[in-house]
Amino acid sequence: MRRTIPYIKESLKTYYPENEISGFIRIIIEHISHKPYPQAYIDHLIFSCETNVQIESIIERLKQYEPIQYIVGETEFFGLPFSVNSDTLIPRPETEELVELIINENNKSGLKILDIGTGSGAIAIALAKHLNRADVFAWDFSQGALDMAKHNAERNNVQVEFNKVDVLDDYPKDIKYDIIVSNPPYVLESEKNVMEQNVLAYEPHSALFVPDADALLFYNRIADIALDALRPGGKLYFEINQVKGDETMEALRKKGFKEVVLFKDLSKNDRMVRGVLF
Repeated sequence: MRRTIPYIKESLKTYYPENEISGFIRIIIEHISHKPYPQAYIDHLIFSCETNVQIESIIERLKQYEPIQYIVGETEFFGLPFSVNSDTLIPRPETEELVELIINENNKSGLKILDIGTGSGAIAIALAKHLNRADVFAWDFSQGALDMAKHNAERNNVQVEFNKVDVLDDYPKDIKYDIIVSNPPYVLESEKNVMEQNVLAYEPHSALFVPDADALLFYNRIADIALDALRPGGKLYFEINQVKGDETMEALRKKGFKEVVLFKDLSKNDRMVRGVLF
């Protein structure tokens, strides 16, 4: 294995910065050895020819800027393992902060929660895992994403009711919720030119982009759904585009939400908005 590490570094040095390559090495070694990286290193593993071919394949895919999470088929979110593929966005650390905010603000047991645009199921599953006896529902318009989310719920031993729903069309109206949360598409089409190549080439655009002329398309629609679907005192949480914080807050206030608050992420960017319906 100790010859493998320099080989990976040398193969990728013209493609990625050193710190990112170090992260790849850890993920690759753990993926192929099925051991934590420190243990694999201590064990002085000797890889078979078949395993070395597998490493070669991973390196070639990384040279095409395919995300390492898609290559190994999994990632971690809020301390939980998640399978991912090209039907789902790769969960981001900023979304972990959204989950943490919801958990910190809601300690009542038995809450009914709806995650709109669930993707891999990351938000819904993390909330189901960490909130006491929460009754969690999740919607997505993509069957591929829902299939992956159902797999992840089973993998993490939680119960979430998943439904195929396009929020821009008709939606179920038979349940009232205490919390609605969404990390909807919010990247402007005009922001494509500053995005990393691996995101543009591999992650689903339908989960990322909105037209510049209608940047709050999903926020306005989901807020309207929340007006109908939240119980009195219910809360609406959004992850947002960092340049649209004031606009998102104003949109919620105009619709009648109270106690509208903007939260920054750890990088000091505007990232989350919460409103309460009375």
